[in-house]
Amino acid sequence: MADLCPCNSDLVYHKCCEPYHQNKTIPAKPETLMRSRYCAYALHKVDYLIETTHLSIRHLHQKTAIKAWAEANVWLRLEICFAKEDIVEFKAYYQHKGKIQVHHERSIFKKEGERWYYLSGSYFD
Repeated sequence: MADLCPCNSDLVYHKCCEPYHQNKTIPAKPETLMRSRYCAYALHKVDYLIETTHLSIRHLHQKTAIKAWAEANVWLRLEICFAKEDIVEFKAYYQHKGKIQVHHERSIFKKEGERWYYLSGSYFD
């Protein structure tokens, strides 16, 4: 049996986020992009994370730092708390050095042409 997608969609990876990661299609809405980005962290698809970051902030995101953070953690699950228009609030559960952590963020996405991009995020304690 094929593995379920790490984004918690209840779909298998090849029918969920893999087509986005392979640039066969693009996410049609911010929530889908958020899920595909979480999955990219879980599967260490750093190029996808860079490509889906808005060009205006891309220079702030270093590929080596993203790769190191993605690989340093075991990604456990994604919970979408809220998704509307260009905003997605989520909780990403992961294990770092044996301790369970929660990254709680409200992300803003921007559409350029037909593509959505990650633009910014604010974090909750």
